[in-house]
This record gives sequence, C-alpha cells and structure tokens, in this order.
Amino acid sequence: MSHAEDARGTDVGRTRDATVLVVEDEPSIADILAIALRYHRFDVMVAATVREALEHAGRTRPDVALLDVMLPDGDGRALGRELRARLPEVGVVFLTARDAPAEIVGALGFGDDYITKPFNIDEVVARIGAVLRRTRARDVLPERPPLRYGDLELDETTYLVRRAGRTAQLTPTEYALLRFLVRNGGRVVSKEQLLRHVWSYEHTAESTVVETYISYLRRKLNAIGPPLITTRRGVGYGLA
Repeated sequence: MSHAEDARGTDVGRTRDATVLVVEDEPSIADILAIALRYHRFDVMVAATVREALEHAGRTRPDVALLDVMLPDGDGRALGRELRARLPEVGVVFLTARDAPAEIVGALGFGDDYITKPFNIDEVVARIGAVLRRTRARDVLPERPPLRYGDLELDETTYLVRRAGRTAQLTPTEYALLRFLVRNGGRVVSKEQLLRHVWSYEHTAESTVVETYISYLRRKLNAIGPPLITTRRGVGYGLA
C-alpha cells in the first residue's frame, strides 16, 4: 500500500506527522501493524531484522520504534538500547510474547512501554500515541520557567532534573512521571491515576509499569540527592 493510497483514520493526538519504525519478523503481524498505523496517518517503515532496523533509522530518524523482542539476528531489547543511544528522543515500545515480571522490567529499563502478544491493534495505536505525546512534550510546551519542588528543579525543554547543582537526565516517560508527582505537590497519587495520566491506560489494574518506573526514577533521583519519592502502601506514591 503506498502512502498516497492509505486510508485516513482519526488523529490519535499527535503534535505533527510522525514516523514509526516497526521491527517484526513475522510478515503477517508486520503487515497488520503497518496497515493500522498508516490508517491512523503515521508514516511507517518496516524491518524484519536488527540490521534492517538500524539501516532504516540511519536514513530516516523515526519518532517511535515498535520492536519485537525476539528477532532472527538479535535481541529487540539490545536494538532498543542502540536506537536510544543513537536517537535519544525516539520513543521505544516493545512487542513481546513474554509477560514474566523480569522480562518486563528488563525491557522498561530503557524503553517507554511494552505490549504483550497477542495484542489488540487499537491498543497498540493508542499506546504509540501516548508515548509520542510524552516524547514530544517539549515541542508543544511554550517557554515557561522550570518546575520546582523543594530543591528539585525540572527543565521543561531538556528533561533535565537538577538538585543542589547536580543533574540527572531522564527519559521522556520518567520525566512525565516525575512532573505529575511534582504538580500534585505533597499529595499521594494512586497507581490508577498515574496509569491514566502518564501512560493513558484505562483498564490495566495488574500492570507493573508504575512500580517499574518508580524504581528507575528513584535510582536516578537518589543519585543526586536524598530520597524523594515516598510510597504509601495500598494507596500510591508522593514526594517527601
């Protein structure tokens, strides 16, 4: 299907035209993903191997990479790390048939989201749209002063966090999570609120994504200052 022949679907909240790199070695799945994404007005590049994916990414910088974890010439997680190293602002979403917590935690260490197979195609499109909104937040935010909470300062254009002169670089998703906590001040926010406002999830009560990202965010913040994120067991998370 050529770009000119693509059906035009509804906008999913993108700030401008976006390119998605689909890396999937099963042709039927790759075709379904490409057709659905093009219907929703994404430009799509398709690769079946790590090598093809890196070649595509080198020629046309994708906005989001949708990566199968198991590829014929390598691991999709390693590919995600390489893409993030080359293109720090690319959104990374993993497709995986593995749903063990260790697998998910490993993927989320450097990705923005994961989707387990078999998947619902509407959910895939929605998840990509949510990741894109987070990674492009600085494109749509007007110039504004940094957000502050105590000695914490969040730069709204670089995703940098500073505490007492020390700096941490956050991923777009980590930044979105911390920003939501800061904007809620000293209040405790529930896991469900975080899923809804940061990840745009509506029905994922069993998701471990919040716990995983809280862990990664704590690690980065604790490296530049005293512990900041608090846990109220059975309730949610807040800032000290």
